[in-house]
Amino acid sequence: MSSNAQKGFYNKSFFSAEWRRILSLMTGKSLNENDIMLEEKGRPYLTGGREDFNVSHSGALTAVSLVSGEKLRVGCDVELVKPRPGITRIAEEFFSAQERDYVIASEKSQTAFFEVWTLKECYLKLRGLTVFDMKNAPSFVCGENGNFCFTFNAASDTPLTFYLCELKGASGDWYILAAAIEGTERLRPEIRWLSQSTLPVRSIAEINAAESPAETVSPNS
Repeated sequence: MSSNAQKGFYNKSFFSAEWRRILSLMTGKSLNENDIMLEEKGRPYLTGGREDFNVSHSGALTAVSLVSGEKLRVGCDVELVKPRPGITRIAEEFFSAQERDYVIASEKSQTAFFEVWTLKECYLKLRGLTVFDMKNAPSFVCGENGNFCFTFNAASDTPLTFYLCELKGASGDWYILAAAIEGTERLRPEIRWLSQSTLPVRSIAEINAAESPAETVSPNS
């Protein structure tokens, strides 16, 4: 790929055009900028339809998630797994005590960090919030002494389901992706991505928010 093409690939306007193109394919409708509006807090949504979507990009990948149904909402976050200095400090500042301990105790702390980060981020994007609200996001880990489970530690009036996956390519590309769906129907979101290579998907966890008792799943099960 030429240097000019590389610059274009990472250009924000390029990503914006690409996820509109992908949404057009997913919905079967040709979409332009007027078909996508912003909520009061800046969250994008499709006008005049039952579909809801969310977009996230990291590294050379853009992920677009879509749900279609009555009163459904979706949030999505994808992160390129790479060495990130100070993950313990970041976890201490933004994560719950259990989430922090899970990251520190994990043999693959970088992966564990991005698992927690994407789960919290997809929830914030579902709600139309930003990373600046990270401290107030619910905890997604419970347990101690190395015995940790994924859970959703907050009350919810509407059913919530979270999906956590990893995407690995032959060239070494490695991403963690999390998606959240809110609504009375428990549906998996349709997710498509734009990247420079094929990235097989492995499911890490599915987390259902329940009134009582909370449903949990062991990390990396």
